[in-house]
Amino acid sequence: MFTGIIETLGRVEAIREEDTNKHFVLSSAFTNELQIDQSVSHNGVCLTVVALEGESYTVTAIDETLKKTNLNSLKVGDVVNLERCMQANGRFDGHVVQGHVDQTGICESVTDENGSWIFTFSYDASTGNVTVEKGSICVNGISLTVVNSQADRFSVAIIPYTFEHTNLHSVKPGDTVNLEFDIIGKYVARLLNK
Repeated sequence: MFTGIIETLGRVEAIREEDTNKHFVLSSAFTNELQIDQSVSHNGVCLTVVALEGESYTVTAIDETLKKTNLNSLKVGDVVNLERCMQANGRFDGHVVQGHVDQTGICESVTDENGSWIFTFSYDASTGNVTVEKGSICVNGISLTVVNSQADRFSVAIIPYTFEHTNLHSVKPGDTVNLEFDIIGKYVARLLNK
């Protein structure tokens, strides 16, 4: 389980394909604190550390994950948002994030608001996922608050700290992002649809 509060950025150092799987080798500021079998969120996708070597570590994404997230489009040199699993003895800052991406979305626009930014994302609403104004949404692993909710799109307001310390600074219109919708909203939507 995660909170959506990004700890650091990681850099993709290498990508190896094995059958339908991809092994991503990354470097990060907390690599030396990682352990084999530890869960780490990569752009909102929970992946297990399978190898450690020097300043880098390796995680594996299976075909199902590659099809449902933006990890399949990663290239060497790309930067990803990283968060280690939530500690039980710490403050709970963001919101409940499982690291299970529901679907991808497309960045529709980025508007500079003189000190902050408004990002608008669209998604396929036929999947049954919904947003609620002032509710939580996880975009590329980042816990954010919805400021404008529509049937197939939503907007979020980004403060300078989040813009500078996550990979949102490199997201532009047309880019694909990972979306994990609020767990409470998902259960309510499922109950109402029964």
